[in-house]
Amino acid sequence: MGARIEVAGLTKRYGDLTAVDDLTFSVEPGEFFGLLGPNGAGKTTALEMIEGLREPDAGTVSIDGHDPWRRDPALQRRIGVQLQSSAFFERLTAREQLVTFGALYGAPAERVDRLLAEVGLEDKADSPVEKLSGGQAQRLSIACALVHEPEIVFLDEPTSALDPQARRNLWDFLRGLNDSGRTVVLTTHYMEEAEALCDRVAIIDRGRLLELDSPAALVRGLDAPTRITLAPGAIEESRAREVAGVDAVTVHPDRLELSTRRPAEVLAELARLDALDGLSASGATLEDVFLQLTGREYRS
Repeated sequence: MGARIEVAGLTKRYGDLTAVDDLTFSVEPGEFFGLLGPNGAGKTTALEMIEGLREPDAGTVSIDGHDPWRRDPALQRRIGVQLQSSAFFERLTAREQLVTFGALYGAPAERVDRLLAEVGLEDKADSPVEKLSGGQAQRLSIACALVHEPEIVFLDEPTSALDPQARRNLWDFLRGLNDSGRTVVLTTHYMEEAEALCDRVAIIDRGRLLELDSPAALVRGLDAPTRITLAPGAIEESRAREVAGVDAVTVHPDRLELSTRRPAEVLAELARLDALDGLSASGATLEDVFLQLTGREYRS
């Protein structure tokens, strides 16, 4: 099978600002694909052009051979879209909201209660949408995107308003969607989320593609040192600096941190010295890759 989504030379300008700049990538059938970038990187603009909500100034988008901007009803029934900011019909309950969205696609009414339970809104089914919290409204927005059981799902920062417990529960739900064969494309600011869910990620900044690969491959390519943390007093700082393989030692009030590119050798020596109190070891993460590529300055 060929790519499910093909993006080639995608460009969008607003006056002198180029929000999306010659973006090219593809998404395979059944893939969980992440689009990452700092604030203002062009993620949402790019996603809206791929969804067919915004017309490109240049370049092409193809979803299973169809141009989404042409509003093909057959294609629209096969995709589900959760926007970063969603508006609901006023004075409807959560259940009525889903029933209404489902009716637009001819979705069976019995799917509604099952979907409410799957996104954790079963006890809010009869609550007006105006009474839902930000996180509950976010989950309802996701449910509305899925009520017609689309083959391809677009999610724009789906967990941005959720607490950690709700976020993890939604991760399980999204994995299930992907495991069932659906293609999922999401934007997120949570690097841990991208590492946990995505088969591949595209990192963009100022509208341009910087890197595209699996999270694991991007982390391996960073060639960052391993950080070994010990409890204060586990070993004297001077002795830690003498351990073969240790590149740097940093003293914090609550821990001693060793940096090394030969972790096995260092851990073996620490064990020999009986200096393993409070030990933890961590390598590079996707967040380290992201910061190296996009910088650390604040973005508005």
